[in-house]
Amino acid sequence: MPRMLLASAVFTLAAMAPAVQAQSLSELYEAARAYDASYLASRALAETAQHRLAQAQALKKPQLGLGVSATHQQIDPPKVVVGGQQVVGDRVGSTTLQAGLSGSYSLYNRANGVTISQAERAVLVAAADLEVAEQDLMVRVAQAYFDVLAAREVLATAQAAKKANAEQLASAKRNFEVGTTTITDTREAQARFDRATATEIAAENDLRVKRVTLDTLVGRVDVSPKPLAVPVALPAVEPLNIEPWLAQAEELHPQLRRAKLGLEVAQLETQKAKAADAPTLDMTGSLGGQDASGRGAQTKGWTSSASVGVQFKMPLYTGGYNQARQQETLLLAEKARNDVDFARRSVAEGTRRSFFGLQSLQAQVRAFEAAEASSKLALEATQLGYKVGVRVNLDVLNAQAQLFAVQNDLAKARFDSIMTSLRLRQAAGTLRAEHVNALDALLAK
Repeated sequence: MPRMLLASAVFTLAAMAPAVQAQSLSELYEAARAYDASYLASRALAETAQHRLAQAQALKKPQLGLGVSATHQQIDPPKVVVGGQQVVGDRVGSTTLQAGLSGSYSLYNRANGVTISQAERAVLVAAADLEVAEQDLMVRVAQAYFDVLAAREVLATAQAAKKANAEQLASAKRNFEVGTTTITDTREAQARFDRATATEIAAENDLRVKRVTLDTLVGRVDVSPKPLAVPVALPAVEPLNIEPWLAQAEELHPQLRRAKLGLEVAQLETQKAKAADAPTLDMTGSLGGQDASGRGAQTKGWTSSASVGVQFKMPLYTGGYNQARQQETLLLAEKARNDVDFARRSVAEGTRRSFFGLQSLQAQVRAFEAAEASSKLALEATQLGYKVGVRVNLDVLNAQAQLFAVQNDLAKARFDSIMTSLRLRQAAGTLRAEHVNALDALLAK
């Protein structure tokens, strides 16, 4: 028993040691933004959209290329017999160097304009995806942060329960020794103490696991979150009715915005498929020259050339490819339209669920706070009754168990309420970094 108490004391001191360097939620969120691989991958992917737009815009700009070549040609004449002797003619060879610039410029191509419009919307889609990733990171960091605080509360309650049970066990043993109680009280107290010890061990391990999760998320070691300030005062989340939340979700939610942009891109793809039947007009030009030398060269010396022209193309028959492509894009646009409806319904459902969940949790917090006060009074009365002999040891143990259970439920309801307030803003698409930073006001200084 002394070893167990010593181990518990050592762990408690170890848990309290880093409190001097405790980190706030906003500090750890900024650390996660620079470390979390999932978020950094989303940010890198979002940045590629600007480069894809630049690629699409290049379709309406001139294209210029440089070409250089060197050719050597050699001709060996056949052997002939003259006067009984073989005679070989003179070898003829020539070397030609060529260099030139060639360029083109699209004068009319409906598909190019549509491609650029799609790329512009792709930039907005990437921004919406990055916003989703940022909101997800905020929620993950906050969840890991408050999971550690919740695990601390559970451990503190378990340690308090163990201490109270130890005191009650000692009292039961003393009373048994003097003959004022039976062995039953001692055994009941021992059983409660053993169970409290097991609960404390489980709470210690859960805290370690939660801290590992937070450390991994923010890229630090032995992170120590700041606890909630005492007395705990959770702020009200406004608006207090659901309609403004639903309106904000319809207007601002990045997933719904992304679905609407996806519909626009799909409709533009249909336009591009139809543009494949339209003519195209390009301006072409070239400027170059060549230098020929050698006996085989027809024209020796440097010669230059230049040309400019217009190229017209009109597809007449593609084997049904264009028509099939157009039908495909029409169906894809219909799919995108249904995706918008699904996103709208999902966002509204998630907003409603989070809103009503938050209301329920806030009511639970108030109820558990009242229950905690009542349980403390009940425990004090039971302990007094035990001292004067009108209550038995089991009554005290039950009153203690009830108080600790209520305190655990209250702590859980508080942390769940804080997280649900963030999830409500995420469901409505309004979650921003300032909302995470505002939670620092709830923490101890």
